[in-house]
Amino acid sequence: MSAELLSNLKEAGQTVISTRRPWSQFLDLSALSLPSSVSEATTRLSHNLTYFLFNYTLLILLIFFLSLISNPFAILLFLVLFAAWYFLYFSRDNTEPLSLFNLLTLDDRLILILLSVVTLLLLFSTGVWVNFLLSLAVGAFVVCLHGAFRSMDDLVGDDNESPYGPMLSDSAADGAYTRV
Repeated sequence: MSAELLSNLKEAGQTVISTRRPWSQFLDLSALSLPSSVSEATTRLSHNLTYFLFNYTLLILLIFFLSLISNPFAILLFLVLFAAWYFLYFSRDNTEPLSLFNLLTLDDRLILILLSVVTLLLLFSTGVWVNFLLSLAVGAFVVCLHGAFRSMDDLVGDDNESPYGPMLSDSAADGAYTRV
């Protein structure tokens, strides 16, 4: 492996790890409460999906791997596949959004198509496509429950990540008025 490739992999790993939130904060039972309305539940869900995206992704992957517990060969194949997705697609240096497929370069499109085809082939050839669909359904249900019931009160301090962060802060260093 070249030094540049190792450097790129290290940077990509640090970027992914920087988006994870502490599991103690994610699993804080004192932060769970009933939303007062459907509107509040959807607001909570939207905010928590953004804030805890890494944790939710790992949770869904864990549910998928638990569904494969009786098929260790499939677990090994999918671990290799997830590593391939990470190293060949998600760790690359690309500023284009994933939803804008037509703006991806030809190399990006080929990698995306190849990895998608290999994923589908593995799902069907190992016979775990039903496990995958059930895991996605259970994972989506758990994520929606947690996201709707997880209060955002203790997450307010993280508004500095938003474009309005300095306006929401109370400190003088962030632009609040001070006495002259």
